Amino acid sequence: MIDQQIIEWLLHSDVSIQYQVNRDLLKIDRSDLRKRIAKEGWGAKLLSLQNDNGDWGQGFYQPKWTSTHYTLLDLKNLNISPNIESIREIILKIINENKGIDGGINPADSVKESDVCINGMFLNYAAYFNTNEDGLKTIVDFIISQQLSDGGFNCRYNRKGAKHSSLHSTISVIEGIHEYSKNGYNYRLNELLTMEKESQEFILEHRLFKSDKTYEVIDHRMTMLSYPSRWRYDVLRALDYFQLVGHAYDKRMRDALDILIKKQRKDKKWPVQHRHVGATHFDMEKTGKPSQWNTLRALRVIKHFGVENEIQCY
Repeated sequence: MIDQQIIEWLLHSDVSIQYQVNRDLLKIDRSDLRKRIAKEGWGAKLLSLQNDNGDWGQGFYQPKWTSTHYTLLDLKNLNISPNIESIREIILKIINENKGIDGGINPADSVKESDVCINGMFLNYAAYFNTNEDGLKTIVDFIISQQLSDGGFNCRYNRKGAKHSSLHSTISVIEGIHEYSKNGYNYRLNELLTMEKESQEFILEHRLFKSDKTYEVIDHRMTMLSYPSRWRYDVLRALDYFQLVGHAYDKRMRDALDILIKKQRKDKKWPVQHRHVGATHFDMEKTGKPSQWNTLRALRVIKHFGVENEIQCY
């Protein structure tokens, strides 16, 4: 049974976390909480920062992390209502003004090739906010064109001829594919679902954070707990994705799960260990302090994969 003190601590937080705790840990439908995300707390604050022209920051992709792109991703991850008309309007504006010649979303005038990582993130929130399927078709076409032979994706594939996929790009793309599938889109869906399975295998072959050749850690920042993730990959983001899609336990997840379990502190909470450098609208949590986001995500991962007896909270 989940430690009631931890649940109470999580429930004394932003309404977006309250909603996800009820849904994911307590299995209680609190649609009333979801409706409040746009009216109070972090969700309301992000909406209040929208410019008169509909953008945030200085436009679609500048600056990180206060641009329209990353703000929309934050709002999606807060689980704000998908039926906000002003958000749908700005997504349509992005599609109309930022499509590249290859069909992908491309904010860079100086680079003709679109970035598959950006397009994976865009598909993620565009599908969440129920964007018209016709507007997403060339983006889907572009993403499908970017898969590498190892099953994953790399934003340098079409720009610099990368031969090996990137965990950063791959997680962003498959999060987008999952949201696209979840929300009932059909265009080239079977191809996307096959790619998602192949990308899952790519991540598992890397034990979620290791070289598939030497089994050395690819980048120690991938083992640090951060939130929001932005475009960056880490083991908690990957594990949370696998639980979200209902993936069964795989022994190749074991090392990443061990890292996550060991990061639980004596107060039974997980911290924020790392912050991705860049301008922010505001910081939801402080680096080094207990994190309600990371604790929530860790608990739903551990609950899904059945390793409850290995942590202090149970």
